[in-house]
Amino acid sequence: MTRNVFVIGLDDLNAERLKRLRGVEDVEFHQLLTPMQVSETQEFDIPAMLKEAEDRLNAFDGSIDAIVGYIDFPVSTMLPLLCQKFGTRNSSLESMLKCEHKYWSRKVMAEVVPDHVPKFTAFDPFDENALSRIGEADLRFPFFIKPIKSSGSRLGFRIDSPEDFEYATEKLRAGIGQISEPFNFVMEQADLPDDIKAVEGHYCMAEQVIGGRQCTVEGYVHEGEVVPYGTVDSIRYPQVLSFFYYLYPSTLPSRVQDKMHQITRIVMDHIGYDNAGFNIEYYWDEVQNKIWLLEINTRIAQSHCDLFEMVDGVSHQQVTIDLGLGRRPDMPRGEGPQEVAAEFFYRVFFTDATVARVPSRAEIEVAAEQVAGTRISSYVSRDMKLSELPEQDAYSFAVASVWMGAQKPSKLLWNYEQVMKRLDYAFTDIAE
Repeated sequence: MTRNVFVIGLDDLNAERLKRLRGVEDVEFHQLLTPMQVSETQEFDIPAMLKEAEDRLNAFDGSIDAIVGYIDFPVSTMLPLLCQKFGTRNSSLESMLKCEHKYWSRKVMAEVVPDHVPKFTAFDPFDENALSRIGEADLRFPFFIKPIKSSGSRLGFRIDSPEDFEYATEKLRAGIGQISEPFNFVMEQADLPDDIKAVEGHYCMAEQVIGGRQCTVEGYVHEGEVVPYGTVDSIRYPQVLSFFYYLYPSTLPSRVQDKMHQITRIVMDHIGYDNAGFNIEYYWDEVQNKIWLLEINTRIAQSHCDLFEMVDGVSHQQVTIDLGLGRRPDMPRGEGPQEVAAEFFYRVFFTDATVARVPSRAEIEVAAEQVAGTRISSYVSRDMKLSELPEQDAYSFAVASVWMGAQKPSKLLWNYEQVMKRLDYAFTDIAE
């Protein structure tokens, strides 16, 4: 009997990935909402999207065996609502919000692993006395601020002075509504404690600056059992906050990874998260031998799918599909063709610019052919403004991504340089 799995925002690339998973011979995958609606936009009308999704599911003539997704906001916040309505497997809305609502998440973390949580407080960016209130919470320069709910590194800023804070709050006031208003709708559907309910979607977090070697622990919970299954290093460009590449498997010492896995089990069990995938971002301060927990995401990282496929043999969407169907994930290890794999981000560090030239499809294909198994995604088109790109950090624009594997990390960097020599981008009207 065919089992039907509905994937929110399914695109052609991921449709092909899903066909390569284990145990999907009897599974038919269906797109539920388009990528244009849920990821290739900065406008999120969640009530309208939910209605459209519900209408499609109600009209479907067959079994609805799973509803899944692999995209951050708004997909991660819509899934519990749809799964609850149609009786498919996922964690509860409240457990999801304990991860996604950054202030609630920090409070929950501090209850069980306080030594791994930095100082933090919530603040209203529209409050003229916000900086003073942050100081009253024993936070001093430098500190980091970000929205209560965001995606990627969008609207995140390091604050070293009052001038930095003024600049950041100006940006936050202008842009936070795109996510705060739809996130408030999601919060209204949940049973929240009064102190969390008061910290609405337009609020922000201020946190003690933490640092070190950054990584992401990918994991899942199946019937109450928390299982970390892989750690991916997050390497930044020198002297800036923007990511240069993700590297799998991690090069952190095994004892550090083991400790992160232990913390992961404690936190996710305490939250009550169940029957869904997740990832947790960490820092390891090598000098102080200190592990910091940065944040929890209620999804697998889509950027890591190719990395797991290259090294382990299948995309870790295996986890998402198996859990959605009520199965313990059949995630292999070390069965891929490569020893290591990475996603590189080609970035430009402008305030804004106009794209004057992009590589043609043929040029991209030639560049990818420089290293077998390479995949390239270009995110810009000629004459567009970089500021039109969604989901960007506050310091750069990701123009393209390059996924590739190798037998050792040093070879990866050399391979990346060979590929980039073939990709020619040009920009005009550059605002430094």
